Formats: sequence, structure tokens, C-alpha cells
Amino acid sequence: MTMTLEELITSIEVEYEQAKRDREKAIAEIKYLLSAAQSEARSNLTEDEDKRVQDLFSLRDRKKSEIEGIRAKLDSAKRARVEEMEASKALDDKHPGAERPDQKRQVTTIGREERTYRPDHDPSGVGFLRDLARSFLFQDPQSQYRLQRHMQEERVERAEYLERSAGTSDFAGLTVPQYLTDMYAPKTAALRPFADVCNKHPLPPDGMTLNISQITTGTSVASQASQNTAVSSSLPGDTTLAVSVKTAAGQQILSRQAIDRGTGIDDVIMDDLFRRYATNLDSQLITDSSTGLDAASTAITQNGTTVANLYSSVLGGASGVETAVLGFAVPNYVVMHSRRWYWFSAQLGTSWPFVQQPGSPPANIGANFAVGYNKGVRGTFPNGMGVVVDNNISTVLGTSNNQDEMFVVASDECHLWEDPNAPIFIRAEGVQAANLGVLVVIYGYFAYTFQRYSGATQKITGLGLVTPTF
Repeated sequence: MTMTLEELITSIEVEYEQAKRDREKAIAEIKYLLSAAQSEARSNLTEDEDKRVQDLFSLRDRKKSEIEGIRAKLDSAKRARVEEMEASKALDDKHPGAERPDQKRQVTTIGREERTYRPDHDPSGVGFLRDLARSFLFQDPQSQYRLQRHMQEERVERAEYLERSAGTSDFAGLTVPQYLTDMYAPKTAALRPFADVCNKHPLPPDGMTLNISQITTGTSVASQASQNTAVSSSLPGDTTLAVSVKTAAGQQILSRQAIDRGTGIDDVIMDDLFRRYATNLDSQLITDSSTGLDAASTAITQNGTTVANLYSSVLGGASGVETAVLGFAVPNYVVMHSRRWYWFSAQLGTSWPFVQQPGSPPANIGANFAVGYNKGVRGTFPNGMGVVVDNNISTVLGTSNNQDEMFVVASDECHLWEDPNAPIFIRAEGVQAANLGVLVVIYGYFAYTFQRYSGATQKITGLGLVTPTF
């Protein structure tokens, strides 16, 4: 498809901005490496740091050369546009008032252009998904143009994240319009109630591992034996906690019949993909066999079956969390399956805590905020801790496969890294053409840890958490 001069200039401007970003990023990283060595009072860089700095200098110089070439190309395109406008004006002057029917006037506007896909024009993403499908099924020029223009907008506004969308294959990556990434509908998916209360951080732009320093040996302070005698001295020691970056991904195949003849199919597919993505991410946080909340938590076994037994274990878990973090965080949430919350809500009693607790009225075992699933904190326990209901918690635990679990956590120590603004990407590939289908893939990167402090999360297990009866 041949570009107009306006489209060509826009494309060159995007290329120019990207080259400038790359150069600025290289300079920033050079400064960071040199500053790190200076702050650590090192006279020399390490071998790896020195090699990286040399590579960055080469990248900076290469980008500088590219910027000069792109600027020259942009100047030429703008001169061509001026000449085109002057020729058009000269033609108008020769024939005043006699505008040809096929002649199009150019209108120049100054200001911010509207995005191609906007929530006020396409709130549920139907147009985006339709363009995605038609561009691959029919090579529709208009659909391809809108997608191309959308990607140019993304390269200007979120270029650092688009760089990570390319894999080892040559398939094209498309960014979902940002306003569509919040389409979580509480239907049959468990979604991400626990992930939403975690301590969130932006995921770094590069690398598949995050390294966190854990202080294992602290400094020392002691009373001085007598004047002018040596005071206590102890060097701190640390170890590295490596946090892996994970990928949540899913796919759907849209049939040509559904695209051509279906009604509302686009909404259903888009909505389902986002709900499954959210559910998978949250499920990994809880159930991953090596790093999930279940694996990282210190177990408290409770075989008693009364509400008093379980509430006592909740306070035991809160005590364990506080002992582990000692002021760096406060145990503030109890995370449980919905069946356990309804069991708590069904219990009746004549006694209440001996000590009046914050946020809870006297003579009650807790408070129910009457909100729905995945709508935030469901209520509080008598000690003021909020209840988060999450059905990604397993209900087939224990020897009889009929137990669930409860987790006592300090949300400040439940760390979750996600891409800023939650960029989620879609790719469409022609591998299903023989079946009259379009493959749609959604994926995103995230990282998490509950292991900065041993014992910072506690779980309640045992026969007291078998399938409840009402």
C-alpha cells in the first residue's frame, strides 16, 4: 500500500523518536554504571561492566549517526510536502473557483491527534479485533492501515515495551489498545483477587531475573566495657534472592465463519482472553510449586473444626508474620476460598474477643462488607485484618483431597512486578489459514516473591479446613 506524504512523514518521525530514545537510554545506562562504581568507591569497572560500557558507547555513536540520517530524510520529505502544497496552490490560483470534483484539499491541523482506537468510539475492542482478523484473512488495506497507524502511535508512547514483543520468529506483534487491558468480567473465571492486593512494582524493561539482596548478618551494637576501649563491631553479610520473570499466555482460534457471520463473537473472545490471563497470573502466585504463596508460607496445622479454633490459628499466623518482619510490614489480610468465607459468615456464637479490636464492633466475630467476588476486601476479622476471597486456592488438598487453605499475609511483603500500564500483546498468525481460522495469542510478563523474609506469610491447613457444611 503506497503511503501519502503525510503518512510517510509520520512514519519517519516515529523512526526519529525511537532512535533518540535508544541513544538516551544508552547514555543513561552508562551514567548508571559509572555512578554505581563511584558510590562503591571502586577505582575500576568490573570486566563485564567495562565491556557493557564499551558496547553502550558504540550504540550511542551508531544511533547518533542514524539520527542524522533520519533527520536528513525527514527534511527531504517535508520539502516534498511543501512543494506539493505549492503546486496545489498554484493550480487553484490558475482556476479560481473552479475546483475539480476529484481534487482533495489538504487541511493542516496543529495539536494532538486522536488515537486510532479509542474507548469512546470502540469501548469493547470490537473494531480492533475485527481489523486484526480482516488484515490476516483478507489482507484488507483499510484494516492494515488502521493497525499500522495504531502501532506507530504505540512506538511513540510505549516504545520501550514494544521492543520486548519480538520473539525468535518473524511474526508481527500487535499491542492491544491500553484501555482494553482492564476488561476483567466476573463470570466463570477466578480472576486475580490476591494479585490486586499485592505490593505492586513496575517490571524492569530488560532481563528474565530480578536480584534482591537479603541481609543475613546485621551490624552489632553493645555497651562499651569502659572508656577508651574498643566498641562492638560486626560487618553485615548478605545473600542474593533471584526472582524469575514469568510469562502468562493463552490463545484462541477465530473461525472465518465467526468473523464473517457471527454477532458479538469479537466481544466474547476478547473478554475471555483477558479473564483467563488474569486467572492464570493469580493462580501462579498462589499455587506455583516452588515459589508460590503456598510453597513459601510457614504452615500452621489446625485440626479443630470450630470457628474459635480457626480464628485462633489466624491470630497465630498474624503473630508469626509480625515476628518475621518486625515493623517492616503489618499482617493485614487473610486470603481464603469463597467456601471458607461463607462458612465463617454462617457461624453463630455467644462470645467475642476479650480485647476490643480496631475496625470491628463488639459482640461480633467480624464484619461483612457485602461486596461481590473480585470486588475488593470482603470483610474483616475481629482483629481488624481484611478478608480477601480468591477461588484460585485449591480445595482438593489433604489426604482425602477435600481441604482448602487460609493464608495470613502482610501485603507489603507480597511483591508483584508487572509491566507498567499492564501492556498485553496480541499476535495473529496465518498458520490456521488451511482451516479458515486466525490464531490469536495473548501474553504478558510478571515476577513475584514472598520470600524476602522467612515466615513473612503463614498458611493454615489441616482437618479444620475440610469441605464445610451449612
